[in-house]
Amino acid sequence: MSENLGPFPNEQLPPPPPGSLPVGTLAAGSDRSNDAPATDRLTAGYLNSSASEIPASSGSSERGRARTTFYLLFVLVAALGSGIGGVWVGSQIFTQDAVGSTNNSISGGPLDSGGPLDVAPPRNTGGTDSLGSPGTGPTERLDPARLDVAAVAARVAPTVVSVSVDLGNQGGAAGSVGTGMVITAGGQILTNAHVVDGAVSIRVRLAGETEPRPATLLSSDLGNDLALLQIEGRNLPTARFADPESIGIGDEVVAIGFALDLDGEPTVTRGIISAVERTISTRFGVLNDLIQTDAAVSSGNSGGPLLNSAGEVVGVVTAVARGSENTAASNISFAISTRETLRVIGELRQRSDGSTRVEGYLGVGLADRSDGGRGAVITEVQSSGPAARAGFRTDDVVVAVEGSPINGSLGLIAAIRDRSPGDVVRIEVLRNGTRTTLTATLEVRPDS
Repeated sequence: MSENLGPFPNEQLPPPPPGSLPVGTLAAGSDRSNDAPATDRLTAGYLNSSASEIPASSGSSERGRARTTFYLLFVLVAALGSGIGGVWVGSQIFTQDAVGSTNNSISGGPLDSGGPLDVAPPRNTGGTDSLGSPGTGPTERLDPARLDVAAVAARVAPTVVSVSVDLGNQGGAAGSVGTGMVITAGGQILTNAHVVDGAVSIRVRLAGETEPRPATLLSSDLGNDLALLQIEGRNLPTARFADPESIGIGDEVVAIGFALDLDGEPTVTRGIISAVERTISTRFGVLNDLIQTDAAVSSGNSGGPLLNSAGEVVGVVTAVARGSENTAASNISFAISTRETLRVIGELRQRSDGSTRVEGYLGVGLADRSDGGRGAVITEVQSSGPAARAGFRTDDVVVAVEGSPINGSLGLIAAIRDRSPGDVVRIEVLRNGTRTTLTATLEVRPDS
């Protein structure tokens, strides 16, 4: 099982949600179903305090795909129930909209435009360069073959902050702590959405300071598990994001965060990138384009950076995998990749004025394959929906969306979810052994 590394409860832990459903029973925005397949699975959870599940297997019907899990595919992630038995302890300082996007309902405040984000240029291929100071100039690897953990920690520590929330849905006083990053010199903070889900107040404590500063929630997207906060500040050191194309399997990485809300400075751990482009399901949606790492992370790490040897952010720590009575999981954690993070930050900034993002809807039922192949199996096509008009048929196997491979049903859900109504999408399917490309125009979910 995996859990979101959400905020660490510092006073009173809210009761865990009722038993989570296997991920196969529910798609983004679909109706909840109780016919969960009894299959061994890993569960993934946020590093704060909830649970979600990653199925170890799923399938379909007479064509060798046993235990088909039905769910309508439309991307309304807020309706997606817990899938990866996770631990998601956040606070909600906003009003949730139909797709899990939120805006502050307590206090407003202008978004700090702060200019463009600090994103590293493509890497040089030769030579050995030194690390720069936070938010300044190029920062190449000290040594491509060696990670200097102390140097990375020293450079990045001034940009890592603790995020404390007061929860408003508890019988008594309750709160939790997560991690965040300064991304603009004017005080814009990036963290996980589940860290601030349910909060009535938010505070941010900067490195080297003893007193926290009040924070305003600018915008939050629970489906993509990222949120933007704003504090008062000037000339703050900022995190630098890695070039998305520079990230690869086997790269050494460092995780920094306020694990377990331990006294003092944040915890620093190291590991490698174990895999890229992972997709997992959470109680609020499907997270895609994730980095898998074996770096040790714990409750409280949520929203903290996963860094390369140049001290650049390669991902935002969000979840950890845990074993169940039937499965084992060791050293499996997840971070939202820089590519996905930069995209979502752009959308959050556009919605800081109160507007919301509506996610795309295709209108199909899905199942994972159990015959060893990759792709998502179409189990039902909704009449008069986008998929029906595009020519989808039952038993089609979706293998790519806009040229990007689809490994399973979660990947297809995420691909549609990341698009908007009106988008025209080219979807490649395998039908009776022949590949064909269908073109669908996404719509708004009928009951949204």
